[in-house]
Amino acid sequence: MRALIIDDERLARSEIRRLLAAHPEIEIVGEAKNADEALEQIARLAPELVFLDVRMPGCDGFQLLERLDDAPAVIFTTAFDQYALRAFEVSALDYLVKPIAPERLAAAIAKAVARPSTRPGSQPLGRGQRIFVRDGERCWFVAVEDIVLIESEGNYARLYFATHRPLLPRSLNAIGDRLDPALFFRANRRQILNVEHIQAIAPWPNDGYRVTLAGGREVDMSRRQARLFQTRTRL
Repeated sequence: MRALIIDDERLARSEIRRLLAAHPEIEIVGEAKNADEALEQIARLAPELVFLDVRMPGCDGFQLLERLDDAPAVIFTTAFDQYALRAFEVSALDYLVKPIAPERLAAAIAKAVARPSTRPGSQPLGRGQRIFVRDGERCWFVAVEDIVLIESEGNYARLYFATHRPLLPRSLNAIGDRLDPALFFRANRRQILNVEHIQAIAPWPNDGYRVTLAGGREVDMSRRQARLFQTRTRL
């Protein structure tokens, strides 16, 4: 598994590298001492896992994740224990407090290795991948397959998953261009739905469909899109 170490302290990076020497299943592909370096190396090296410090000058670990469209698996490594709850709210694999105990590191790596492996930017956003989402003070790591619906609101897009409805500062077209067409379908100009969350389909005027999604939300599919949907699903 390809891993990147992100920490502003050289000695901390060296210690993580030393501890990882006992884990040949982890290939260290690089190190970064700040968010700008991390963003460049994540884009260039496509790590599947990052060891991420929380407190760094200029941009902390959570702010760094906010700037990523595709987030690798994250193991936080920090000298501070007060951010643990927030780390797990964004679905971090683990939260290791320095000095890192070898047995805790081994347990965290076991979680990472057991996780389906995907590399940022290597394929359309689909099953097995996660995206980092922030709306105000709330943050999530969302499994792409758990997204039920994406809805346009002007130059923004609202994401529907579980009981959450965060608003993203991206257009529906920008998001739609990156979604796996095997999992997502554009029902109309304003909405993209996850076909795996369809619970019922009913005929609708003008040869369209009314689609009921998980959670009971209803989406109208235009006639043109209904025909495309028929072709795709062989209805």
